[in-house]
Amino acid sequence: MQQKYDKPTLIWNKLRFPPLNSLGVRATFLFGNFLLIIMALYQLKPASRSLFIEAVGTDYLPHVWIGTALVMGGLITGYHRLIRRFPRLYIVLSTCLLFSGLLVVFRLLLTTKHPAVVVAFYIFVDILGVVLVEQFWSLTNSIYSTSEGKSWYGYIGTGGLLGGVMGGLVAAMILRHTPLQTPDLLLVAAAILLAIMILTWVMGRLGIYHEVENLGHPTTYRGGWRVLKHSRYLMMIAAILLLAQLASPLVEYQFMKTVEDVYLEQEARTAFLSLFFSLLGGVSISVNLLVTSLVHRKLGVVAGLLAQPLLMMLCSLGFVFQPTLPFSVATKISDRGLSYSINRASKELLYVPIDSILIYQAKAWIDMFGYRLFKIFGSFIILFFTQWLPFRVSVPQLSWFTVAICLVWIGLILLIQRDYQKLS
Repeated sequence: MQQKYDKPTLIWNKLRFPPLNSLGVRATFLFGNFLLIIMALYQLKPASRSLFIEAVGTDYLPHVWIGTALVMGGLITGYHRLIRRFPRLYIVLSTCLLFSGLLVVFRLLLTTKHPAVVVAFYIFVDILGVVLVEQFWSLTNSIYSTSEGKSWYGYIGTGGLLGGVMGGLVAAMILRHTPLQTPDLLLVAAAILLAIMILTWVMGRLGIYHEVENLGHPTTYRGGWRVLKHSRYLMMIAAILLLAQLASPLVEYQFMKTVEDVYLEQEARTAFLSLFFSLLGGVSISVNLLVTSLVHRKLGVVAGLLAQPLLMMLCSLGFVFQPTLPFSVATKISDRGLSYSINRASKELLYVPIDSILIYQAKAWIDMFGYRLFKIFGSFIILFFTQWLPFRVSVPQLSWFTVAICLVWIGLILLIQRDYQKLS
């Protein structure tokens, strides 16, 4: 039986302070909130990666990625049940407090340097990032209608990119100019999470957040695969997005393996990773501001979609013949830096001709199931060819798999161009 959905109904309360009725003022609050979330995350990502290399080694990264995907799938399902039972604002406040406390606990446990603690911390950081970002956008969606979101979400999202730049720089400066060491970044992140909790509470008290009574969409990914199966256009969109997710572990593994070989000392390695994440955010902001709109105006959406796989393929070929840190960095930036900028904007434009209900169902399946499944596939490729076969494929030779994925990815983009033009 086909489901029916009512139009979304927003509860608009009279705000205590007239300036807060402005969507722009509220967007600025959200800009700052998202900046702090990503800033906290970028204290933890370099720390978790550096500690993992030190205690376990990059050969075990694919195993942890598989474990993270499986754990995260169960936790996200439970989280969606919670938000159907309790106000989202209370869940966000409780989560910030819980995560902040757990970071203090991990800081104490890391003094043992036990590999199990380091692995658990790595998984925890990845889960923290997904949960906090999803919570943020869940609350943000309660403030803006769809048309208003199109006007303000780009500005709000830039706060996250700026938070990445600032977070990486702050972490690197802390390690280079203070007595604090890599594990102490957990306490810095815990303090930022408490600041996020206070800011979120203040925003709630001011009446900035408004709950949505009926989202007008299904709340799970169930049925999303059936939607894709009956739409050639949506199937190709899903394939393009999932191919990117398949290539990403290969690029990440090569990057981390190269960093492990070049930086033998923990603090130097963490400082490098912090600066790298800052550079990644800077590239994303620059591409967003200077390149994305120009490419879309002059060359169209398809050109925007082609940027990421073309550059990834070229950088991966460079890494095959020159397996050095600069080529590894360039490949990683072509993956994540473009994914967070021109590729994301181009991808959203692909959805424009499709009914909003179908989009929501397709996105729910891709985000909650497809991404994790294909990251597991990518991890298995690494394990199979570098550890499980009688012969071993070298780290640079993994780039041939990335090149092959990019070629299929490019072919699908060229195929989808005709469908997009017909629907637009």
